[in-house]
Amino acid sequence: PMANEDGSMWITFNGEIFNYLELRQELLQKGHRLATHSDTEVIIHLYEDHGPDCLKYLNGQFAFAIWDKNKKELFLARDRMGIRPLFYATESNALYFASEAKALFASGKISREIDPVALDQIFTLWCTVPPRTAFKGVCELPPATYLIAKGGHIFTESYWDVQFPNKPDNRPFDEAKEELKELLIDATKLQLRADVPVGAYLSGGLDSSVTTALIRHFSSAPLQTFSVSFEDQDYDESPYQNEMAKTLGTHHNDIRCTYRDISQNFPEVIWHTEKPILRTAPTPLFMLSKLVRDSNFKVVLTGEGADEVLGGYDIFKETKIRQFWARFPDSQCRPLLRKKLYPYLPALQGQSKAYREAFFHEGISDPADPFFSHKPRWITTSKAKVFFSDELNKRVGSVSPEEAFGKALPADFQNLAPLAKAQYIETKTLLPGYILSSQGDRVSMAHSIEGRFPFLDHRVAEYCARLPYHYKISGLNEKYILKECMRQFLPEKILKRTKQPYLAPDGKSFFFDGKAVDYVEELLSEGRVKAYGYFNPQPVRLLVNKFKK
Repeated sequence: PMANEDGSMWITFNGEIFNYLELRQELLQKGHRLATHSDTEVIIHLYEDHGPDCLKYLNGQFAFAIWDKNKKELFLARDRMGIRPLFYATESNALYFASEAKALFASGKISREIDPVALDQIFTLWCTVPPRTAFKGVCELPPATYLIAKGGHIFTESYWDVQFPNKPDNRPFDEAKEELKELLIDATKLQLRADVPVGAYLSGGLDSSVTTALIRHFSSAPLQTFSVSFEDQDYDESPYQNEMAKTLGTHHNDIRCTYRDISQNFPEVIWHTEKPILRTAPTPLFMLSKLVRDSNFKVVLTGEGADEVLGGYDIFKETKIRQFWARFPDSQCRPLLRKKLYPYLPALQGQSKAYREAFFHEGISDPADPFFSHKPRWITTSKAKVFFSDELNKRVGSVSPEEAFGKALPADFQNLAPLAKAQYIETKTLLPGYILSSQGDRVSMAHSIEGRFPFLDHRVAEYCARLPYHYKISGLNEKYILKECMRQFLPEKILKRTKQPYLAPDGKSFFFDGKAVDYVEELLSEGRVKAYGYFNPQPVRLLVNKFKK
């Protein structure tokens, strides 16, 4: 905790304010007396001048609390994209807040209880709809939101949102790509500010290659890169990682992840995520953050966020194809375009024509549906609720996850273009609820590693939202403008590489030689499943037997 000059305000802070040097200089010119060179002190003095509007000046990733002794008022705030977590709960007219739910439970005042509605949301959207969390009575402050607590009352307010205009900015492509390049260079330079060495994650894909290349070209410090390789060749990207490391001349560090590594580390990963996760993918990243820590690094830059702000995921191309198909739903030719989707998923590609048509056809008759882009994904995920027990289903209630999420949509959402809707949904669900939490902050901070994300600089996100959609996806060429503006920094092999999102082995990691690993056998036994009451023992047993075979 840190105070202002007279001790009337106190702050506790987690995160980084990247533009604090500029803000500090402005405060000094206004007559503020600052005792340190810390970004923490900058926030409290900005709050003195501007109150909640201080958030508009901050470029960073943060969660902080300010106590105003004179007003007897508490101010909590979270960064725009939801990179840093912030939880709170009330009990007996007291407010508790922390960066993790575990800290709230440690108070001894907040009970530990799973929220059935949260399970229903996670088993549809992959995340809960804030302020709901996996725990009953524990709230999450949504991204880009502040909270004021005073006199026994709590008030929350959103202070920022990504804005997709009805008419994108149609500036010439060459001009647009140069401005994007300059923004990314500036965001990367800002995020390289640190009093400790800064490394980079290098997955071998476009986004991490861009970030690493920018560090290399605009920093004179020696650069170390870090990556995960897999024994399963379907997931391994090490040839691309090694090529980029060699091209950029970085000191490269690699950790090899096996099936058994995933099953051995998975329980600890769940302890850190504090929510159910529907993939094992956070586990190798948990191992990677340990490698970074063991290499004496504390900060890494990554390429997270590029897919969301620049239309990189297959779900965005899928939306284009399905909108095209929806104009003539009986067409035999238009659905053939779906073969260009998900080339990295051989299981999907190998499915029968009837299965693939059923998957992509979900909701095709209603292209005006606000959730048109995500309907196939959510319906497929929600089929996992076949494992819910009757008791759990009774406790879930009548409000669907889609309805709950829909209540938080902006008033003009329905007027947005299809791709804008898809991007907005992705940046409000999967990005903060899974990518930046379970697969981000939780597994990196498990080993005290701070991740930084130049693509999630709010100026970059705002600029990309204004771009014409065909600059982002040209035909079915995703992140087209990013590839073109970074052409001078990257080898052709990386620029032309087929998009392969980060994945990790799932079922194979828990079953060996026809047997489940010990804790899986125990936790999924009929007696244990029945005793907990969340899931139905019979379908769980069928699933376990399927994997054993």
